[in-house]
Amino acid sequence: MRLGFGVCFILGILLLGFGLVGCAPSQKSGHEGHAQGGKILFYRNPMHPQITSPVPMKDEMGMDYIPVYEKEAGAEEGEISITPDEQELIGVKTEPVGRRPLHKEIRAVGTVAYDPELYVAQEEYLGAIGLEDESLLEAGRRRLQILGLSEAQIEKLQKEGKAQENLILPEDQTWVYIAIYENETGLVKVGTQVEIDTVAFPGEVFSGKIAAVSPVLDPMTRSAKVRAEIKNPGQKLKPGMFANATVKITLGNRLAVNEEAVINTGKRTMVVVSKGGGNCLSREIKLGQKAEGYYEVLGGLKEGERVV
Repeated sequence: MRLGFGVCFILGILLLGFGLVGCAPSQKSGHEGHAQGGKILFYRNPMHPQITSPVPMKDEMGMDYIPVYEKEAGAEEGEISITPDEQELIGVKTEPVGRRPLHKEIRAVGTVAYDPELYVAQEEYLGAIGLEDESLLEAGRRRLQILGLSEAQIEKLQKEGKAQENLILPEDQTWVYIAIYENETGLVKVGTQVEIDTVAFPGEVFSGKIAAVSPVLDPMTRSAKVRAEIKNPGQKLKPGMFANATVKITLGNRLAVNEEAVINTGKRTMVVVSKGGGNCLSREIKLGQKAEGYYEVLGGLKEGERVV
């Protein structure tokens, strides 16, 4: 996350200014300053807001320190006022919060699968049913889950008593098993588009879609195995090949804020909201997914509000 100087300056005032404050040019006289913001509390370095002085002074570049005034009547807690000259000096820019289509890409690694493995796993599970061996039955069920079969497919297999041959793909398609980390499994659904590339065919992209998401997490890697059905023209993809996968997630039309406006203090997530007329206010917000340079807004901001 990169913060512009303007944001850093404003944030410094908001976080270090004791919750007060109106800022005005220091070249004003004491009477003029009192008219703008009330009693002057201290003076702040124009380039380094964390540096303050109890008396007027200049910085190493000859610039006047900026006076900090008592909070004006009617101002919200944490609100500051910045004059047009100061806004130009520190380069303050604002952007509206609005709804926009968000798309996210999950990058992961995968392995081209050997089709008959699924068929063999089904046959072994059916064999365990016939033997009435609970330990073998449970092991067979877990293997089918890890290979990406859903509970509905396993129940269908048990009910029909024969392997599902439709899991064996035609020659121009193949299965690719992709490892999706725990924090991203909620985004991956059956039917989600996916693209893969391999070192064997640089520059060539193979496309397909997610066919199944395993309900079981690998306890060592904290990832779930996802089975993708990938087009394989010319049977270029061979069983056992490693693949780089890009899963294309469509989040939909969401309220979003530019990532450069977001400030993570370590304990809180905040933005600086412009209220117009040079007034700014720090506000805690709640964020969702990050996508394409924007964060989904879950709370704390409304559509149309402008952030610094």
